[in-house]
Amino acid sequence: MISGRITMPAVMAACGTVIAVTAAEPLMVLAADNNQDYRRKVVGIAGIMSNVSTNMEEPVTRAEYAQMLVKASAYRDYLPTVSKVSVYADVPATSEYAAGIRIAAEQNWMSGYLGGNFKPEQPVTLKEAVRGIMTLLGYTDEDFGADVSGGRMACFYELELNEELDRQPTEILNRTDCVNLFYNLLKTEMKSGGKVYGTVLGCEVNSDGEINPMGLADNNVSGPKVIPKGRQLGDYVPFNVQQASIFINGEASSYESLKREISGNYVVIYYNTAAKTVWAYVADEDVQTGRCAIRGTIENIYYSSADVMTPTSITLEDDSEEYKLESSEMQFAFSIYGSLCVGDTVTLICEKTVNSNDEATYKIVDYVED
Repeated sequence: MISGRITMPAVMAACGTVIAVTAAEPLMVLAADNNQDYRRKVVGIAGIMSNVSTNMEEPVTRAEYAQMLVKASAYRDYLPTVSKVSVYADVPATSEYAAGIRIAAEQNWMSGYLGGNFKPEQPVTLKEAVRGIMTLLGYTDEDFGADVSGGRMACFYELELNEELDRQPTEILNRTDCVNLFYNLLKTEMKSGGKVYGTVLGCEVNSDGEINPMGLADNNVSGPKVIPKGRQLGDYVPFNVQQASIFINGEASSYESLKREISGNYVVIYYNTAAKTVWAYVADEDVQTGRCAIRGTIENIYYSSADVMTPTSITLEDDSEEYKLESSEMQFAFSIYGSLCVGDTVTLICEKTVNSNDEATYKIVDYVED
């Protein structure tokens, strides 16, 4: 066994699919065995809703829903953090929702009330929400006949946009309802035909009609970056992280939870600016299976006796595990052509699997050098 030098070069159907990720992708594998968990992750990765794991029974206000509509549209790239104008008397320009409300009103996704008010704190009803969804799909009032509201709801049900959404038109929606509503939107064919709505955001569609958001995420991912203990997440991410969708070790989480992790641990992050999503992996935190981060000092790089130029695995000091190199990219990264030497500190991003005998295997898919 030889030690060497290293470096690194880098429209409706039932759920029942697994979205696989390649070695270069920073995202968790999404499985649809838990329908609601899958839907939350898809809507979170798509950047439509943030904090998709907390307060899911909390009612959604009209202001929050307007913001979701914008984030689910092509206007997401034009959503400023601070608005300079207000179009409603009860929505000050300083409100974090002012810009979203203005865009939603201008695009006829939502409307205000008599007297020039929007009632931003009032919970949104299914009937109000459907107007925005149908408009995003390309429908107009002229498509619904004399009874616009009734015709719109009839079309909504005909398209099965109410899948997993058991609400009457006048009932208010909570966050779980909105996850289902927007997930159904993503996989529904647009009025113009030919493609489902999710393609507008860069999402892909599997052969069974379910949404695969990895196209959106993988095309615009930055990272990996190591955030040292106690540092500020905002110093490493070019958008407002408090409004981002957060995933920690593959599970939907929150900004506050990630902030606590960073206060006492090294954390590896990837992020997608367009989707306003952060994927974080806490270094040396044990996970059952899936993506994880391990930090340590390189002790050995092992080579096969049949090929002394291609490394097969590495070990770290004070660590009994052997971290495998299976992709050509990682094998090249840890070969003798690299710029790092044994003894240097590195953070590995690994894919962990466990066999029937509870034996763990770690495959290196990425890394960050100190």
